[in-house]
Amino acid sequence: MRLLDRYLLRELLTPLFFCLSGILMLCLVVDVMTNYEVFQDRKLGGVDIVTWQVITLPSYFVVVFPVTLLLALLYALTAHARNHEITAMRAAGVSVWRLALPYFITGFLGSLAVLGLNEFWIPDIETKTEAVGQRRLSAREAATNQLVRDFGFTCSPDGTTRTWLVGVYDPATGNMTRVQLDWARPDGTRRWLVADAARFTNAAWAFFNVVEFRENPSQKVDLAPALRTNVLVLPELKETPDEIRSAVKISQRLKSRKLRGVDLPVTDLLAYLRLHTQPTRAERDWLYTKLHGRLAEPWKCLVVVLIALPFGAASGRRNPFVGVAGSIAICFAYLMFQQLSLAFGAGGLLPPWLAGWLPNLTFAGIGIWLIARVR
Repeated sequence: MRLLDRYLLRELLTPLFFCLSGILMLCLVVDVMTNYEVFQDRKLGGVDIVTWQVITLPSYFVVVFPVTLLLALLYALTAHARNHEITAMRAAGVSVWRLALPYFITGFLGSLAVLGLNEFWIPDIETKTEAVGQRRLSAREAATNQLVRDFGFTCSPDGTTRTWLVGVYDPATGNMTRVQLDWARPDGTRRWLVADAARFTNAAWAFFNVVEFRENPSQKVDLAPALRTNVLVLPELKETPDEIRSAVKISQRLKSRKLRGVDLPVTDLLAYLRLHTQPTRAERDWLYTKLHGRLAEPWKCLVVVLIALPFGAASGRRNPFVGVAGSIAICFAYLMFQQLSLAFGAGGLLPPWLAGWLPNLTFAGIGIWLIARVR
């Protein structure tokens, strides 16, 4: 790395470190104050609370990092411009794009960090913090609190339509009790399975204490049990416990139609779409808007670099703290535009891919256009 790159990177990382640390500390303080009653009710000790904070810290990082990166960039670039350092660098033949190389590297690495945390850490934060909150409970109470009761979902992964109704579902093991399975087959026949329990073992679903009913529209006969058995294994069922777990989570979000939040990883969304090959128009718009929004979310770290360059690198003597006001205004405009775009996508007014990527494309385009006009 050239000496100039090291200098620019150092001048960026210093305010970035202090801004990020300060805002994250403030977020943790607010989190402790918000969950103070929860900590008291569950009788959590100091080590438990610290563990809770360590688990939740990445959720704040993915939100505040793009903001602090923009703030640090505007502060650093404004300071360079105020001291005529950018003018000197450009007079020496260094273009704005070459000058910004350390900033783009920082933004790219930040995007990868946000992408990884959103996909592999953030979705499980609620489960992990709940486990910490249950440390002082008995093992029986903790296990009971994790159970999902009275849920159902419909899927069509292989051309058939199956409706699952489950009395009690354990997300940790995938085991079910009081299971009913309504299975519409391609030949027009239907099967009903009523079982006391179901378990996924050896890559197949096993049902216990099963009563099976069958219906054939071509035969005018009364519905009667076609099979009674203690154990029935159905390897043709393709639904895995992980896919069912995703279906439970996404079904709850579909009911509320909330687009905000990063609790759904891309893998869960894709798994849900594999199980539900024929969603309704409203569900399809919401799911694909959420999917593209999740894919586009991390790359706003690169967008803020494009936005900060023309605002910070413009020549003239300015107070470095002008960057504070500038970053607040830019972040507010971006967030408003992002939520509006996602709402249009979920409502079917914009194609989902465009709704997810439009904020990044728009602000990146504005940044590139402004950079081209920098003198």
